[in-house]
Amino acid sequence: MTRHRRLVHQVRAMGRYTTDEEAERVLTAVVTQLGAQLTGDERCDLASALPDQTRAALVAQIPLPAPVSAPAFVEALAHTLGTSLAAARWDASSVLAALTPLAGPELTDRLLARLPRGYALLFGRPDLAAAA
Repeated sequence: MTRHRRLVHQVRAMGRYTTDEEAERVLTAVVTQLGAQLTGDERCDLASALPDQTRAALVAQIPLPAPVSAPAFVEALAHTLGTSLAAARWDASSVLAALTPLAGPELTDRLLARLPRGYALLFGRPDLAAAA
């Protein structure tokens, strides 16, 4: 089984999607949206950690001048997938939590440091900045 297929299966299991096709559609949408949020070394390092097909979705998106807020990320994803905000939050969390083991804790920490507050919850981590 390829790395990409394993990632699709992990997203399918985490998101409780009924088919691989649905999981792959959500994976591609979330990673494409994430690609618009990341620049510099974090973008390159995440791309290096991803399977080829997933990497292509990440780097195909031109980065924005500054990342959008987590709620705006979810809203854009809902629009892309044609779902509700609640479903888009679920989709984002299912994919981002599945990417975390590929990225590893150090890169995930760096990604979260570059993204606005609120993304930690989407990655399946507590939002510790809110407590500070």
